[in-house]
Amino acid sequence: MQKIAKLIIFFFAIILTTSCEDVIDLKLDNAAPRLVVDAAIVWTKGTDGANQTIRLTTTAPFYNNSVPAANAAIVSVTSNSQVFEFLEDGNTGNYICQNFVPELGQTYVLNIIYNGVTYIATEKLIPSPPILNVVQTEEGGFLGTDKEVRFLWQDNGAEDNYYLSSFNAQGWLTPDYSPQSDRFFNGNQMFALYSDQDLAANTTLYLRLSGISLQYYNYLVVLFGAASGGNPFQGPPATVRGNVVNPMDNNDFALGYFSLCESDVQTYIVQ
Repeated sequence: MQKIAKLIIFFFAIILTTSCEDVIDLKLDNAAPRLVVDAAIVWTKGTDGANQTIRLTTTAPFYNNSVPAANAAIVSVTSNSQVFEFLEDGNTGNYICQNFVPELGQTYVLNIIYNGVTYIATEKLIPSPPILNVVQTEEGGFLGTDKEVRFLWQDNGAEDNYYLSSFNAQGWLTPDYSPQSDRFFNGNQMFALYSDQDLAANTTLYLRLSGISLQYYNYLVVLFGAASGGNPFQGPPATVRGNVVNPMDNNDFALGYFSLCESDVQTYIVQ
C-alpha cells in the first residue's frame, strides 16, 4: 500500500509540474498612448547647472519590449522672461539645454508642445543643505547584523523642509531613493540610511541629498507607495498624477513630474 501511495503522489506531482509550464496569454485592453515626462532639473552644488536634460516618452502596451520615445516635441522652460530651449538629441526623446541658469527660490514654467497639444507645469527651485558627515556601522537591519551607511545634514528650523535622499553604486539597476520630511525633526540633525548584509567592502557609494517642494514630496510618497504595495491580491494601483497638465483638457494630463532642486553629492567607500 505504501508503494502504491507513493506512485499516486508521484503521478500527481508530475501533472502539477507539467501544468505549471503552460503559457497563459492574457488579452489586455490597450489605452491610448499618454505622454510621460521625466523633467528633473538638478543643480549639483559646485557646478553651474547649465547642462540639463528632459526626457519624453509615451506609454506603451504591456507586452512591448521597449519604451517609445516622444519625438519632435517643442520643449522650453521659462523664468523671469528668460526662455531656455531644450532641443532633442536625434530621435532619442532626450531634450537637452546647455545654457540653463538655476536660481534658488525662483519659479520656473515648463512648456511642452507634443502632437499639437500643449502641456505645462510650474515649480520652484528648492535649495539643499550640505551633507555634514557619513557614518558606517555593523549593526543595521532588522537583526542588527547588516552593514549600515548613513549620511547626516542639519535641518533649518525656521521653515518646513522636504528632501529626497539617495544611495547608488556601480552595477545597481536604480538608486535607493527616500523622500523625507522634517515634520518630527524640525531644526534638528537628520539622516538617510542604507543597510544590506551583502554590502561588500570597497564598494563606492554615491550619496545625494536634494531639497524638494512639498508638492513633489507628496507625489513621491504616493508614487513609491503604489510601486511597493507587495500584496499579490490587491487591485491595480490608481494612476499617480503629477504636475504636468493640459490646460485645455484636464483629463489629457501627462504622466511624470517637473521638479527643480539643488543637490549635494558625496562618495563613500564602504569599509
